[in-house]
Amino acid sequence: MKTRRSERLIDMTHYLLDHPHKLVSLTFFAERYQSAKSSISEDLAIIKKTFQQRGTGLLETVPGAAGGVQFIPKIPYEEAKQFIMGLGDRLSEQDRLLPGGYVYLSDLLGQPDLLRQIGRVIASMYLDQKVDAVMTVATKGVPIAQAVSYYLNVPFVIVRRDSKITEGSTVSVNYVSGSSERIEKMELSKRSLARGSRVLVVDDFMKGGGTVNGMKSLIEEFEAELVGITVFAESKFNGQRAINDYTSLLYVKDVDTQTKTINVVPGNYFKD
Repeated sequence: MKTRRSERLIDMTHYLLDHPHKLVSLTFFAERYQSAKSSISEDLAIIKKTFQQRGTGLLETVPGAAGGVQFIPKIPYEEAKQFIMGLGDRLSEQDRLLPGGYVYLSDLLGQPDLLRQIGRVIASMYLDQKVDAVMTVATKGVPIAQAVSYYLNVPFVIVRRDSKITEGSTVSVNYVSGSSERIEKMELSKRSLARGSRVLVVDDFMKGGGTVNGMKSLIEEFEAELVGITVFAESKFNGQRAINDYTSLLYVKDVDTQTKTINVVPGNYFKD
């Protein structure tokens, strides 16, 4: 049955939002709604304009017989800045201070609405990078990796510090923990990552950068390519970090264990 424009617009918008970075042909929509391609094109023009006005993202058109449209999620700079500043205020609460200068993040990274927005912010940085997979280390980085992979529409892979029998054969590397300077091991299933994959590394918190550097070494072992590194929060580190080329959303600028005060500010994400 042929659908009315109002119904098409609602369903089409919902479909595009649920399938980011997926190329959808006009024929698909025409058959779905039993409507002419000319009508579908007009509908898409309306959606495209609305997405741009609301800062939802981009609706790109790919010409040709094999073309179509794809929704590219993107967050406006000011919206991202306000969101990150709000998170910084919440992370500056006194009761979040943990031994060793760490900050309690689990409650925030367990909230679906915040995770979606974090994923949207990070994914927006790599729209043109042709990411094939998002990598993180178990366990606290997993929610962030899942959120980012959703908006990029790519798989995410989980690096573990201890192998599971269900993982099958693994590739392992030894790395130096940047904060404790201990030799540790991490591994990834051989089936998780294809040779030549372009990989984005994400994690929840970084001090010395040893863990992230370990993932970088794993990527090299798989003969894959590192696209970029983004962490949710980084802390001040007195020493030589294992990595230098990375992006952080938040920076724990100062921690006073005597007064139990935490000063969290936006990270280097906003310096470009």
